[in-house]
Amino acid sequence: MGNRTVAVTGATGFLGQHLVARLLEDGYDVAILARDATKADIFGGRVQKTVVGDICDQEAVGDLVSSVDSVIHLVSNFRTASGPPASYRAINLEGTRTVLDAAERHGVRRVVHCSTIGVHGHVRSTPADETSPYNPGDLYQQTKMEAEQLCLERARSGAMEIVVVRPCSLYGPGDMRMLKMFRMLSGKRFLMLGPCRENFHAVYIDDAVEGFMRALATPGIAGEVFIIGGPEYLPLNDYVGAAARAGGAPAPWLRLPYSPFYAAAAACEAACVPFGIEPPLHRRRVRFYRNNRAFRISKAREVLGYEPRVTLSEGLERTVAWYRQNGHLPDVAA
Repeated sequence: MGNRTVAVTGATGFLGQHLVARLLEDGYDVAILARDATKADIFGGRVQKTVVGDICDQEAVGDLVSSVDSVIHLVSNFRTASGPPASYRAINLEGTRTVLDAAERHGVRRVVHCSTIGVHGHVRSTPADETSPYNPGDLYQQTKMEAEQLCLERARSGAMEIVVVRPCSLYGPGDMRMLKMFRMLSGKRFLMLGPCRENFHAVYIDDAVEGFMRALATPGIAGEVFIIGGPEYLPLNDYVGAAARAGGAPAPWLRLPYSPFYAAAAACEAACVPFGIEPPLHRRRVRFYRNNRAFRISKAREVLGYEPRVTLSEGLERTVAWYRQNGHLPDVAA
């Protein structure tokens, strides 16, 4: 078993696709776990092994990690207000436990676990860092926190090296989560809720991948946590304005009070979720306007040698260009 063999869970997701591409480019032998064999075809047979299965399938995960030196664990459930609550714990926590158990059983040297800055929830005093208190604001963030704590507890046992990465808000070519915002800005339908003075911290996908690569390869960092973010953070007003400029759209002018929308979101969830219906408005989306997210990345800089290279304006322009090239956004002249 060589140290250039890596297993990746969540390989067909936004971060996973970019990370696998970088691993292959750098000469690693890569094994991937995918729930859908068709989606795994995006790598064109370049990966060494594809295991089709669920993250909680002990046999499938064992097969995935049976002959690798390292594991990068990215799997996380997609947040929907109507999703069954048990799925958060099953995927985020028990899925992580399955990966750790299999990795330890097969003698894996290092596991890099993808957490989230969401474990900090709304940050009362910014910029926060890796030592700032946990403050999860929903079940997704709660179970991601519990998974991270499980990783750190296992790391203290010394059975294998475990490193935790908390990426800031990911964006870039291939990201479909931010598309709705750009479409609404382009159509002059985006509205602001409240003063929007809270900070927002994003990280371009290439920089995030670089952070994970350094967490994979840097020696002597077992049991450490690293926040990986972009070179700058700024108030949400300014962030949305930068996104509008990148898309050639005017900054949104319509601003409405926050509290009534939050109350309406709670009512929508109460009416829709019991029937398995995804509500048209839910609290997580409304909290986007109120959450304070700004972080120091000095630890990653000092320990990993991480240095983000893509400014927010450049990253947003690249993202918009990709949307237009792939027919997701109309051309400005159209």
